[in-house]
Amino acid sequence: MTAPIPEAAPPTDRGDRYLLTAGDYSAEISAVGATVEALTISGRDLLVRSPEQGPMLFYRGAIVAPWPNRIGDGLYTWDGREIQAAINEPERNNTLHGLVSFQLFTAADLTEDSVTLRSELFPSPGYPFHVLLTVVHSLSAQNGLTTTVTARNLGEADAPYGVCPHPYLVAGTEPLDEWTLQVEAATHLTVTPDRLLPTGTEPITSGSALDFAAGRVIGDQAIDDAVTDLARDENGRLQVRVTAPSGTGVAMSAGPECPWLQIHTADRPEAEHNRRGLAVEPMTCPPDAFRTGTDVVRLAPGQEHTASWTISGW
Repeated sequence: MTAPIPEAAPPTDRGDRYLLTAGDYSAEISAVGATVEALTISGRDLLVRSPEQGPMLFYRGAIVAPWPNRIGDGLYTWDGREIQAAINEPERNNTLHGLVSFQLFTAADLTEDSVTLRSELFPSPGYPFHVLLTVVHSLSAQNGLTTTVTARNLGEADAPYGVCPHPYLVAGTEPLDEWTLQVEAATHLTVTPDRLLPTGTEPITSGSALDFAAGRVIGDQAIDDAVTDLARDENGRLQVRVTAPSGTGVAMSAGPECPWLQIHTADRPEAEHNRRGLAVEPMTCPPDAFRTGTDVVRLAPGQEHTASWTISGW
């Protein structure tokens, strides 16, 4: 431990809450799910918050592992073994967003600007593998919040693995329909309209619905799509920028370990939740990867896998 753990904020329905500060940034992290409850710059929210009481809503700010997105029928095969995970998206008969978003993590280190949280995923019928997850949330006055997730296989057999974050970005006080989205991708995943399960891939052509390379206003377009073949900067990082008409904005980046990106305008039937923020999820593998095998990490016994992403604002 690099420093004594300061006193956490009073416990909530989602466990202890850790308050981080660095320059104009502040962040609130919950022990349940290692969830980013809030991220602000100069007091302005960069993420949609969940209510203080009750469960985290719609996986806002969650860590999603050991698989991102969904598994059709919750049924997958790994090394010849058929495995059935519990269905938690009954309206589509899918298994959604992994197993750890509502699991308790324990603080291993806490300083003014960072917290390290750990949780052990023990073998279960739907995921008969033994994995230790370490999540480091680190706040920087220059770069905002960087989250790094490391998975270590504690078992004796290879384990399938994938991870992503689930933040809902907030560009400013204006409605989402007025925000400008900029992200460059060449390919998108086609899915069934009823269950959102993959059917193939198609190129993103210039001027098409998912062409945001030059940046354009989202308008009333509903987006819930996974894209890949992402443009990257000189450091190999994908970049997503969302800007409000007033000039405030939020950006997210991730390294090459995340070749996929899910974007969702968070369309909901409840008026109070509808299009409150833009879900931006850098993923190590695409939806339904445990069935298709696409980009699934094979985590050998004793092996570690690390993925990280950063959220910043202005």
